[in-house]
Amino acid sequence: MATIVVQDLTRAYGSVPAADHVSFSVGEGEIFALLGPNGAGKTTIVEILEGYRSRDSGRVEVLGYDPATGGSAYRARIGVVLQSAGFEEEFTVRELLRLQCGLFPRRHDPDELIDLVGLGDKRATRVKGLSGGQRRRLDLALGLAGAPELLFLDEPTTGFDPAARHHAWDLVSRLRGLGTTILLTTHYLEEAQRLADRVGVLRSGRLQAVGTPDELRAASRLPTVISFGLSPARRAADLPSLSVPPEVDGSHVRFLSRDPLPDARRLTQWASDNEAALSDFTVAPPTLEDAYLALTEEPAHVS
Repeated sequence: MATIVVQDLTRAYGSVPAADHVSFSVGEGEIFALLGPNGAGKTTIVEILEGYRSRDSGRVEVLGYDPATGGSAYRARIGVVLQSAGFEEEFTVRELLRLQCGLFPRRHDPDELIDLVGLGDKRATRVKGLSGGQRRRLDLALGLAGAPELLFLDEPTTGFDPAARHHAWDLVSRLRGLGTTILLTTHYLEEAQRLADRVGVLRSGRLQAVGTPDELRAASRLPTVISFGLSPARRAADLPSLSVPPEVDGSHVRFLSRDPLPDARRLTQWASDNEAALSDFTVAPPTLEDAYLALTEEPAHVS
């Protein structure tokens, strides 16, 4: 069952399209990442789904509601974590969570929520005494106050150090395990690779591709990078025939292979037969970031 259905969505600002006939769906319990460079239309599309911005045309249905007319019944079933939000600085963490949870007919226990986001030792701390990363955790807790069926996460780990980011990823994964559907926007491609079941990539208001991270990587048809170091006793000319000529920089060898498995097999067999060391031998297939950059690259203008 689809939690979000978007069909032929359009929204323009003057002559500039922010959503240009965009269509996608998000399944129940799925984490869907909406990716794109600044100005691609992510914020406009998410705000339409949240019910905070109107659309020019197209069909949008979220949890069975049209967000534009769903009103309080719709908003009670969603959670929103903005990229940045303001707080009442004099409240303690627990006071603010108790207040927020009390606004919803269905709600989390404030103390359980504080522990869930890793602020257990800060529950009596005033908001003004929290660090940037701790405030971001509070943002997440506030978005979860109404035990939402659907959670919108806008750049949820901005400002986090690596340890805090991994903690947040674990939390998001646990929320999916509880059945929460999540729409994520992020500029961290590793975050999308780690969390998202599927990814949609936007450029200039148009949806370029939708699929799992692995599907997008495979569809990019980008080459695999094979690299290694040769010992001083060996020369690049000694190497076996490969699918493409290698690039050689001193003792370091690198090439972009379209047939990585046969190439890697030839190299390792040659090294074994000739007792040659291939130091730091690496086979690096294209990443989600590589596929994303290929999809969002603006076409060259011919003068």
